[in-house]
Formats: sequence, C-alpha cells, structure tokens
Amino acid sequence: MRALVLAIAALALLAAPANAQMGGGKRGADHAPAPEKPKIDEKAYKAALERVPTPKEKYDPWGGVAPAPAAATAAKKK
Repeated sequence: MRALVLAIAALALLAAPANAQMGGGKRGADHAPAPEKPKIDEKAYKAALERVPTPKEKYDPWGGVAPAPAAATAAKKK
C-alpha cells in the first residue's frame, strides 16, 4: 500500500511540470491583440544611414583570436 501511495505521488509530481508546459487550454485566448507597429519613415532612415561614418579600415571579427602572420612567413609562402 505504501509503495502505491509513493508511486501515485511521484506521478503527480512528474505530471505537474508537463501540465504547466502545455498551456492549460484557452488561457492564452483572453489576451488583447498586439498594438499596431508605427510606420517607418523612409526619409529619416536614409538620412540616418548617411550620417553613419564609413570605417577607415575593414573590420576583422577574428582579428584578436590569432596574431597576424609575420612578414617572414608571408615571404616564404610566395
């Protein structure tokens, strides 16, 4: 009898998280619709892009990972 009670308690504890993940029916249907997104002003967007300065040198995202090859090793490869 004790084993049966422990088994039922274990199943109840395992079923609780699964029930929470499923959403529980129509609870989500009561939410209000999402507000409308504001319209994008194309002229302001293009003007902002023109104000961004152009970089002087190309950006290297892997530049800090490995040191640059030495001039001697570059000359040997040629």
